[in-house]
Amino acid sequence: MAEKTILLHIGQISFKIVAFTLFAASSAIAFAATPAKGVQVVPDQAQRRVDVTIDGKPFTAYIWPTTLFKPVLYPIVDADGVTLTRGFPLEARPGERTDHPHHAGLWFNYANTNGFDFWNNSGAIPPDKKPKMGSIAFDKILSSSSGLNRGTLVTQSTWIDGNHHPILDETTHFVFARRPGARIIDRVATLRALDRAVFNDEKDGMLGLRVASWLESPTATDRTFTDSHGVATKVAAASPDATGVYLTSEGKQSDAAWGTRGRWCALTGHTGSHTATVAIFDQPLNPGYTTTWHARGYGLFAANPLGPHVFNAKEPPINFTLEKGQSATFRYRIVLYTHAATPEELNKEADAFAAQYK
Repeated sequence: MAEKTILLHIGQISFKIVAFTLFAASSAIAFAATPAKGVQVVPDQAQRRVDVTIDGKPFTAYIWPTTLFKPVLYPIVDADGVTLTRGFPLEARPGERTDHPHHAGLWFNYANTNGFDFWNNSGAIPPDKKPKMGSIAFDKILSSSSGLNRGTLVTQSTWIDGNHHPILDETTHFVFARRPGARIIDRVATLRALDRAVFNDEKDGMLGLRVASWLESPTATDRTFTDSHGVATKVAAASPDATGVYLTSEGKQSDAAWGTRGRWCALTGHTGSHTATVAIFDQPLNPGYTTTWHARGYGLFAANPLGPHVFNAKEPPINFTLEKGQSATFRYRIVLYTHAATPEELNKEADAFAAQYK
């Protein structure tokens, strides 16, 4: 009856309510659908989520389900209602890749902090590997707000190593905003060391996004990727609907973008007649600026500022360290355009983001 009652209220977006009903039964992720104007940020701690909508339509949700080992934003939907994130492992879709079960939505963590792997942790990790894994535990919502063109969310979490020892306190400020032709997510995370924390030079980190199959690169080939623990993951060739092309601020394109630095990287693709660009912007105050782009053709789009040597042997490892009580802040902007963004447009956005924090 709950499903039927909600359908009477929302008409054309009833398919979202079907997904919501499934969530109640099987932990799938979907949106509540209370029409509201502006950017609404609505906590629902009983369901372990905070829904973000724009004029009553889904944008994203901050979630901390028991099936994941870190909080994430999932799904991420552009202004035309097109989902930009892969469904697996939260909502498997027919024909979609099922590799890398730790790639869920948009997340922030690292693969080698004090020797513990926060990046690769998932339910697929065998018991003998679990002691080397770290997790990020959601603690509480500090504040949230809604508004006509922007909403905010501030959360607190704790990084806990495989020995159940807390090593970092994370306070993250999210800003969810809109403008014509774009939706924007600012993610500003401050890490405070509860004990000495060393981010050893590593490939997998820090801001990660797993995109929908149509944003994968059509040039992707069958490959095997090995993580820092020697665990190999086989990844198949390009999905049939793959159209994505990476471009960095330094002009590196497609596969050449991986492992290079830049103040922004954009991924443009299309599904049917719909074209979208997902762009991630670094910020000059960030540690390791300009970041290295861990941008893979199979759909991983990540910014890693702390692993210069693993990407380029000519650069020395920085092994970024926070002594107990010290803090560092990482600021990123993710912009979702409903068109193919131009370099001029992206440079203008990067300038605005750089000027915002000085």
